[in-house]
Amino acid sequence: MRRRRGSEALTALAFLAPALLCLAAFRVYPALRAVWDSFHSSGLLTNGQKHWVGLDNYSFLFHSPRFGAVIGATGKLVGITVVFQTVLALALALALSGRVWGAWAWRTLIVLPIAVPIAVSSVVWGVAFRPDGPINGLLGIVGIAQQPFLGSASQAPLAIVAILSWVGVGYWMIFLVAGVQDIPRELNEAAAVDGAGRLRTFWNITLPQLRRPLAFVVVANTVANVLVFAPTQILTKGGPEDSTRVVMYDIYTRAFTDGDTATASAEIVLMLIVLLTLVAVQLRLLQGRNEERS
Repeated sequence: MRRRRGSEALTALAFLAPALLCLAAFRVYPALRAVWDSFHSSGLLTNGQKHWVGLDNYSFLFHSPRFGAVIGATGKLVGITVVFQTVLALALALALSGRVWGAWAWRTLIVLPIAVPIAVSSVVWGVAFRPDGPINGLLGIVGIAQQPFLGSASQAPLAIVAILSWVGVGYWMIFLVAGVQDIPRELNEAAAVDGAGRLRTFWNITLPQLRRPLAFVVVANTVANVLVFAPTQILTKGGPEDSTRVVMYDIYTRAFTDGDTATASAEIVLMLIVLLTLVAVQLRLLQGRNEERS
């Protein structure tokens, strides 16, 4: 029996080996290398020689006005995007989970943008947001003045939110539709018998039953938007006035434009800590939900 189990374990390991090697090469090693580089000086700035500098790179970041602007821009973008996408995805999931004529067709149209790469969507929306683009053309028809969109520090973050939501809303709606359809019909029927209205049924039955998928959507959506890069790199280059200089774009410019790989590595480590914290929160919420069910 032991030999058989050992043979099965070796066979399973053989099948998993390529995936484990890729995981180690493209995930684990870069993360460990970033941690190591964050405690050294940048080789690009010191003729290839790296020296131990301890926490100097982290201290430089925390005292840098540029990093403060990055945190502010990232927090603003993530906060607006997560709230907007989650609320809209939940509303669409509720609307399209019942007996709605053509619900499958509407779901298909909403989910369809997921098939388009975010870089392609950014280029298409960049054309739409141009001063002479179709959106300003439609605004002109109804008598609204031309808007700068990507050229305005106040409107550029909202334009990025629109691009991200074009793809994100349909994606998160899929999880919430599954959650809504998983709610036992008996609960809604009992609420209807007791005379509960739609608002009360939503607040007391639907929302508590959706705690698990909502927790997943909020945390995963937050992680996804912290890692946003393509729209800002393609359309705004972090501007105007650093209003869209999110953390991933700042890491890119520090490493490949400024040549400061050490500070970029420190920024990566800080981002990883934030993301791991968010994942831990998600696991804790899901664990709490499982304990309630048991």
